[in-house]
Amino acid sequence: MTPLRLGYLYGLAAYLLWGFFPLYFKLLRPTGPLEILAHRVIWSVAFVALLLAVMRNIGFIRSLLRRPRALAGVGAAAALIAVNWFTYIYGVNSDRVVETALGYFINPLVVVLLGVLVLRERLRPAQWAALGVGALAVAVLTVDYGRLPYLALTLAFTFGGYSLVKKRLGLPAAEGLFVESAVLALPALAFLGWLATTGDATFGRVSVGHALLLVLAGALTAIPLLLFAGAANRLPLTALGMLQYVAPILQLACGVLIFHEPMPPARLVGFGLVWLALIVFTADALRHARRNRRSRPDSEVSAAAAVPAPR
Repeated sequence: MTPLRLGYLYGLAAYLLWGFFPLYFKLLRPTGPLEILAHRVIWSVAFVALLLAVMRNIGFIRSLLRRPRALAGVGAAAALIAVNWFTYIYGVNSDRVVETALGYFINPLVVVLLGVLVLRERLRPAQWAALGVGALAVAVLTVDYGRLPYLALTLAFTFGGYSLVKKRLGLPAAEGLFVESAVLALPALAFLGWLATTGDATFGRVSVGHALLLVLAGALTAIPLLLFAGAANRLPLTALGMLQYVAPILQLACGVLIFHEPMPPARLVGFGLVWLALIVFTADALRHARRNRRSRPDSEVSAAAAVPAPR
């Protein structure tokens, strides 16, 4: 199998897993979002530590400890991804899967906005148009919900900020996830210990299958990230950008078709505006990529198209 085909296979597998996450988190009821988050952190550390031990790649921690600015970045990334994970788990288990899907639909637009606000990047006219249509979509959805779609916005901005921090850190996928989870492990353990002392912990008290599902949270967090890293190292940026819509499309389908969440006409109009913004955004990205391929040598284009693993 060629590297390109393998990249598509890895990428599709990663986004399929992320797309069906709502089905998994629904199975973890009656466990609350904070307890699920704590287990996800603890078992992620355990799973990735085992993986790194097999790979004999633990030594990177020593070099990271000698870089205070990198450690501060890891702390910021850990805080952002913790808020993102909690918001997603809360959204799924409060029957708001459609709103969580919206968050990941608008995430590419938020990343562009953060590039303007934080990195002082200059946008092309089509990108400004996509942002404008996206803002209009949020306004329409605010009217429909009777409030800001704060779950969607929280997911989009926390993951956008996380992506920005990770881009600057440049840590490989497994190593990055291990360090970020390790930062969160102590408060997660403390919270689980407190739940155990108060008798409110659900781990081991619902069923054996339920306990196994909580343990599997670590593997199910790490595996799609590692698959994504494999895809990012083999696919052009434009191909990876197109694949990213697979997950929210599947999440939206889960919310509407499986969990029967409402999709009134006004909400459908709001989502339609989001999709229009993404079409404008994606078409501009493809046109810009083609222009770059014509104006650059093949080797330079290949290097520019490579995407580092984000976590």
